[in-house]
Amino acid sequence: MFIGEFHYNLDDKGRLFIPTAYRELLDKKVVVARGLEKCLYLYSLEEWNVLLNKINELSFTKRSNREFSRMFLSGAFVNEIDSKGRINIDNILISHAQLKKECIILGAGNRIEIWDKEYWNNYYEEHMQIIEDISEELDL
Repeated sequence: MFIGEFHYNLDDKGRLFIPTAYRELLDKKVVVARGLEKCLYLYSLEEWNVLLNKINELSFTKRSNREFSRMFLSGAFVNEIDSKGRINIDNILISHAQLKKECIILGAGNRIEIWDKEYWNNYYEEHMQIIEDISEELDL
């Protein structure tokens, strides 16, 4: 399970360091995909296959299922963690998440999320105000 928040810089070649705590839970190959709310999702191959199986089980005759699978899967790329602990993020994904130099890498249970620092800070501030309401609805 991925938890915590880390701050790293995206280099000029589109490489981003993956925290050691996360790398210990990953194999050498990972999948990076367009996420929701202008972030990127990073999955282990095992978790990606679980998700892919669920997507493949959706009925293709339903338009929303086709649209979701088309949009989500077209923005997914297999990446390899290099010997220095970095992944090379495709330009399409950098553009989607509007990543600049400073990035936030956070654990979100079965996946890792990659955010632009400024966008994450705005998102966090906006949603911290409603977290109590959301937690009451979840009834954990």
